[in-house]
Amino acid sequence: MNDVRQPLRVMRRGMNFSQDGPGNRLVIHLQGCNLRCPWCSNPESMPLEGIELQTNPPRRSCGIMYPEELAAEAEAAKPLMFGGGGVTLTGGEPTMQYSPLRETLERCKNAGIHTCVESNATHPKLQELFTLIDFLILDCKHYNDMEHKRWTGLDCRQINENLRLAAEKRTQLLIRIPLIGGVNASPDDARQFARHFKSLGADVFAAEVLRYHTYGQPKWAQCGLEYAMRDAEISDEAFAVFCGILEEAQIKLCAT
Repeated sequence: MNDVRQPLRVMRRGMNFSQDGPGNRLVIHLQGCNLRCPWCSNPESMPLEGIELQTNPPRRSCGIMYPEELAAEAEAAKPLMFGGGGVTLTGGEPTMQYSPLRETLERCKNAGIHTCVESNATHPKLQELFTLIDFLILDCKHYNDMEHKRWTGLDCRQINENLRLAAEKRTQLLIRIPLIGGVNASPDDARQFARHFKSLGADVFAAEVLRYHTYGQPKWAQCGLEYAMRDAEISDEAFAVFCGILEEAQIKLCAT
C-alpha cells in the first residue's frame, strides 16, 4: 500500500439499489474525467480540481476525503448492503485518481466488502486493479476509433484493449453502451457493436444499453457550459431494433 497519504476528490456519495452494481450499495462518485462527452449527465465531474457551480448559493462540486475515511464509511454501511451489495466507485472517471482509488479498493477488500468500479476503460493500468474489483462495469461508447475521438476527445484504442483484457480475465463484467441518437444508435451501429463484442467473446460478459436522457442538462448551465446535444432521443422502436440486433447476435443483454 502506498505510504504517501493521497486524498480523493469526492463529488458525492450515497446508498443506491441495483443501479451501480448488484444489491444495495454505497456509491461514491469521484471527481475528474478525461473524456468530454457532450451528453454527460455529470458535467460538474469533468475538471479534476472541481468546479464552482452557479447555484444559489454557489457550491464546489467536490470535497476531500482520504481512502481510510471512505473505507471506514463503507464498513459502517455494511448492515445496509443487502442483496449482494457493497461499495461502488464511479465518477466522473475513478481511475483519474488511480493511486488513492487503488488504496480505497484494497482497504474495502480487506474489510470483506464487495467492490464495484464503473469506468470508461481508458486507463492503461486498469487491469492491475482487476484482483481488487469484484464487479466491473465498463463503458463502450463507440466501436469506431475516429468517431469515438470526435465525440469524446479520445480514441478508443486503449478502451478496446482494456475490454479485451477484462473479457479474457474476468467473470463478473458488464459492458454498457450509452445509446445516443445521431452518434451510435443506428441499426448498422448495432451490427458493428455486435461484431465488436463477438470478437471479445460475448459469452463471458453481459451488455446493457442505456438510452439517452436529458436529466443532467440543467447542470451544464450551472457549470457555465452550453448543452450542445440536439435531437438525440431514442424512440421505443429504435431502441427495440437496436437491442434486437444485439440479441440476434447472441449478445446477452441486461434489462434496463
